[in-house]
Amino acid sequence: MDFRQTSIVELVRQIRGGDMSAVEVTAAALENIEKVDGQLNSFCSVNPERALAEALAIDTALGRGENLPLAGIPIGVKDLEDAAGYVTSFGSDLHIGDPEAEQDSELVRRLKAAGCVVVGKTNTPEFGHRGKTDNVPFGITRNPWSLGHTPGGSSGGTAAALAAGLVPLATGSDGGGSIRIPAAVCGLSGIKTSQGRIPNGGKLPPGSGLLTVKGPMARTSLETAAALDVTVGDLATDIFAQCDKSDSWLEGVQSAGLPESIVWSPTMGFATVDKEIMAHSEAAISKLEAAGVTIIENDDIWETDPVQDWLVFWTSARARAQQHLMGTKEWERIDPQLRKMIEMGTKMTGAAYAQAIDACHHLNYKLEQAFEAAPLIVTPAVCGHTPTVEDEGVVNGQETPGWVGFTVGLNMTRNPTGVVPIGKSNAGLPLALQIIGRQRHDLSVLQAMHRFEQVFEFTEVAGVGVVD
Repeated sequence: MDFRQTSIVELVRQIRGGDMSAVEVTAAALENIEKVDGQLNSFCSVNPERALAEALAIDTALGRGENLPLAGIPIGVKDLEDAAGYVTSFGSDLHIGDPEAEQDSELVRRLKAAGCVVVGKTNTPEFGHRGKTDNVPFGITRNPWSLGHTPGGSSGGTAAALAAGLVPLATGSDGGGSIRIPAAVCGLSGIKTSQGRIPNGGKLPPGSGLLTVKGPMARTSLETAAALDVTVGDLATDIFAQCDKSDSWLEGVQSAGLPESIVWSPTMGFATVDKEIMAHSEAAISKLEAAGVTIIENDDIWETDPVQDWLVFWTSARARAQQHLMGTKEWERIDPQLRKMIEMGTKMTGAAYAQAIDACHHLNYKLEQAFEAAPLIVTPAVCGHTPTVEDEGVVNGQETPGWVGFTVGLNMTRNPTGVVPIGKSNAGLPLALQIIGRQRHDLSVLQAMHRFEQVFEFTEVAGVGVVD
């Protein structure tokens, strides 16, 4: 079963209506993984027996008349969060022998309560530290659009599995672009909701501190909205959690029209963007204008690249978690690039951390000034092309970590931000635009994503994937 050929909403209708069973759909997902994932390495752990048992329980519950909004939908869980019965390895050689998780993360718990079935864990770079999905214990994940490239990161395993049609829904997390980057380079519509929409509560604090956002990932905005409807909501153990929403986002997305106007910011004032990506982005903006959207250009939003302030948060969080391993034999088992980040974090001062919080305020203030012209800001999703399996991302032919430059600042400001596909590069890889909404205006971003999808009409599927 190629899950790219039907929507989550339609699958649920068929399962709840008795046309298919949760066991049948789960078995199809497991078959997809067995047949296709050897080329991609999107899953790092699969448990068919457990998944089929969960699916049977869903069928039994439906037989009792229980209302399960996502009944029988098979999901992958990113290997940075817990799913009961699976080891949470964090993509790290240090944790592959850990005990299986006894409880689900709050996001996974809510998805399962709605009727989803966990089929396995999706691959991620070690502790999600970069936009390229590879690690020592499980190896590299490949992009189904081009096996010589990666699906970005850090939710790269999830994005690859979705783009290949292995599963219809999976989880991701975003501390600096880790939902938006892989969604953009795998041809998906993905959203980083406002921090706190899906809570990070529980016994342990989030891995990247103030930056972390968890959320569902799917192919389209409508499917993502359906999953958000059952996962968004308050939680007392998350001090940043936001209040419950009262209305259905799925219905709200379907009922909206195109935004009357947007702010188009080609570089946000600081970025160097690959020429090919810029050309495709400008062509997409022209399509929006032809569809009736007023385009207001503002390329002077942020004076400097926010990455240095973002690194204060990120590296401090990594030092908090792993600095105790410095000087031990376990230290050498950590990815060399990640070790450098941990070492950087040990040198951060309290004053630097306070200044980085000030930077969050300043960045948000500048965004709000730009929003005075229009309720949405649009940029290219990324500055450059996704890494090959051997190298890093490139901008105008030059390798640079800055290929993901547009994403990190929005984790600092906490604005809802989504990406939508607009076409393909000369290398055959998807390209995308990023849509930034005002504080807590998540629904406006989802609505724009849905209408932009209709304008851009990106309907192609990856060359590597399920064949029905």
